[in-house]
Amino acid sequence: MNLAFGSAGVMLAFVGSIGAIVTLIRGLRTGQARLLALARPYSLLVAGGAIVATVAMQRALIDRDFTILYVAENGSSRTPALFNIATMWSALEGSILLWGLILAAYVALVVHRFRDRLSDPLVAWALVTMFVVTAFFFALMIGPSNPFLSFDPPIGYDGPGPNPLLQNHLLVTAHPPLLYLGYVGFTVPFSFAIAALITGRVGEGWLIETRRWTLYAWGFLTAGIVLGAWWSYEVLGWGGYWAWDPVENVSFLPWLTGTAYIHSVMVQERRGMLRVWNLSLLCATFALTIFATFITRSGVLASVHAFGNGEVGPPLLGFFVLILVVSVGLIGWRGDRLWSVGRIDSPVSREGAFLINNVLFGAFAFVVLLGTVFPLVAEALWNQRISVGEPYFERMTMPVGFALLFMMAVAPVLPWRKASGELLAQRLHWPAWIGVVSLAAALVSGIRGLAPLLAFALGGFAGGAALRQLALATRRQGWRGIVGRTNGGMIVHIGVVCIGIAFAASSTGVRDSEFRLAPGDTATISGHTITYLGSETVETAARTDLIARVQVDDGPIRTPAISRYLARGQIVGAPSVQSSLVEDVYLTLLVAPNDDDIAVIRVIVQPLVAWLWLGGTIMVIGTVLSAVPGSRRHPTNPVAVLGGGTEPDKGTEPDDDTATDGSSPPSPAEPVRAGTQ
Repeated sequence: MNLAFGSAGVMLAFVGSIGAIVTLIRGLRTGQARLLALARPYSLLVAGGAIVATVAMQRALIDRDFTILYVAENGSSRTPALFNIATMWSALEGSILLWGLILAAYVALVVHRFRDRLSDPLVAWALVTMFVVTAFFFALMIGPSNPFLSFDPPIGYDGPGPNPLLQNHLLVTAHPPLLYLGYVGFTVPFSFAIAALITGRVGEGWLIETRRWTLYAWGFLTAGIVLGAWWSYEVLGWGGYWAWDPVENVSFLPWLTGTAYIHSVMVQERRGMLRVWNLSLLCATFALTIFATFITRSGVLASVHAFGNGEVGPPLLGFFVLILVVSVGLIGWRGDRLWSVGRIDSPVSREGAFLINNVLFGAFAFVVLLGTVFPLVAEALWNQRISVGEPYFERMTMPVGFALLFMMAVAPVLPWRKASGELLAQRLHWPAWIGVVSLAAALVSGIRGLAPLLAFALGGFAGGAALRQLALATRRQGWRGIVGRTNGGMIVHIGVVCIGIAFAASSTGVRDSEFRLAPGDTATISGHTITYLGSETVETAARTDLIARVQVDDGPIRTPAISRYLARGQIVGAPSVQSSLVEDVYLTLLVAPNDDDIAVIRVIVQPLVAWLWLGGTIMVIGTVLSAVPGSRRHPTNPVAVLGGGTEPDKGTEPDDDTATDGSSPPSPAEPVRAGTQ
C-alpha cells in the first residue's frame, strides 16, 4: 500500500505541474483570467501529491516496509525512531523527495500570497517558471531517482540502515531540511526575475515583492551551512568544521552570490542601478543550487558528504545548462530595457561601497568555484585525477575575506551619493578604536601571526561600525531600532564578525596531542588536565559502543567512543567535546582499550570555536529581524510594485543617520503603468 500511495503521489504532483504549465500558458496567450486563477487548485494538487508521497515514505520507514527498495537499502529495524524518520533524506532518492516536498510547499505559499493577483502576467509567468522546476524534480522521481521502486524481500530480511555517520547525531534531523529550504527558496526570486524578463517589466517593482522571499531563503541557507559545519565538527572526529570539501564548497557558492544580491539590490531599489548585475546574480544563485545538487548526487567528485554515484547526474547537469542558457538569453533579449537610470556620483558613497562589495563577493565565489571544478576539468581534458586542498583555498580567499571585513566597517556609515572625508572620519572614529582594542585584546591573549591579528582588528572595526548604527537607531526608536532590513542587517554583520574572528583564532591556535593512558593516568595539554578513568562497553540494538571515560580538569565525564554498527558492520569514531566560550577540548578515542584497559586518546584544544555557532545564531536572528518592518514604511503604489518599476527620486536624499530606522529609506515610488518601463 505504501508503494502504491507513494507512486501515486509522485505522479499526481508531476501531472499537476504539467497541467499547471499548460493551463497558465494558455491563459496568458488568450488573456483568460479564469484559466490563470486555476493556479491555486493546481498548486494544491501538486502539494497534495508531494505530501502523500512523503507520508507514504515515512510510513514505510517507520513500519519497515521492505517491499520498497529505498527502505530495503536504507531502513532497518535497528535504527532508532528519530533517525528512522531522517532516513528519508539520508540517501539519493529520499533527498530528492524532500526537495520536491519543499518545492511544492513554496509553490503553494507563493500562490496563496498572490491569490488576488493571479491574472497579472508577471505573477503568472513566475508561477509557470516555478511549475517547470517542480515538474523537473518530480520527473526525476518518476525516472532515474524513483524512491518507490518495488523489492521482494526474503523471509526475515532486515535492511542495513542509513550510513552510520547519518545516525549518530541529532543534527542530521535539522541540517539537510534547512539547507534544502535555502536552496529551494531561491526558486521564488529566480522565477520572478525570469517573469520580469519575459514580460519586459524589468524595473524595480518585482524586487519589492520578492525581497522577503530572498531573505528567508538566504537565512535558511545560512542556518543549514552553520549546522552542517557543527555536525561535521561533532561527528567526523578530525577536530575541524570546514575542510573546503567539494560538497561544502558548492553549498557556499549560492550563499556568496545570494549575499552579494541582498546587498546590491538595495542599490537598484534606491538608485535604479545594477539591473543586469542583480538579474545575473539571482539567476546564478539559483543555477548554483542546481549545480550543488548535481555535485552532491552525481558522484563526479569524491566527498564524505556526497550520496555517491547515480543516474540522476546527467539530467541535473542538463537542467543546470538549460537555466544558464535561458537566463543569459533573456537578459540579452531585454538588454535595451536594462539600462540603469542612475549612476554612481562618487566612489566614496554607499552605492560605491556596495559595488566594491559585490566585486569582492564575486571574486570569492570565482576562487571557490575554480578550486572545486578544476579537478573535473583536469580529468576531462588530461585524464588526470588531481585534488585542490585547503592551502589553495586559504591562500586565495584570505585576502578577499579581509577586504570584505573592511568593507563591512566602511559601507554602513557611508551616505548615498557621496561623502566627505571629514564625515567619514567622524563616523569611523569609534569603530576604529574598537578595532584597536580588539587587536590589543588578541595580543594580550597570546594570539600571534599576521592573519589572526588582522582578523581581530578588522573584525573589531566592522563590529564597531555595526554597533554604532544600532546604537543610533535604538536611541531614536527604542526597541524598534533593531528591526528592519538595515538594522537587522547590522546584527547579521555582528554574527559574521563573530564567525570571522572565531575562524581565525581556532585555525591558528590549535594544540594537538595523542596520549596512551591506563586507568587513573593523567596528561596535560595547554593548561588542561586529562584524566582517563577507564572504559565500558554499551550494547544497543543498532550498535556496540566501546566508551572511554575521560575527565577534563574538574568538569563532567566525557565519553569519546568507537562504535560498531551491527547492520552494516562499519566502525566509526564518536568524539566528545567539552566546550566553553574561551576554548574547546576535543577528545577522540583512536585505539580501543586492550585487555589492560589502556587507551590511546587524541586531545585537540582550539580557542573560540563556540563563537562560530554563536555567530551563526546571531546571523539567523538578524535575518529574522531584517524581515520585520521598520517603524516607518514608505507607501508603495501596488501598480508600480507589479508593474514596470520605480523611478528614483531626483531630489535630495536623507542621510542614513537621520532616517527613522537607522538606514536610508527608499525613495517614494512613482506610479508606473503596468507593463511599461
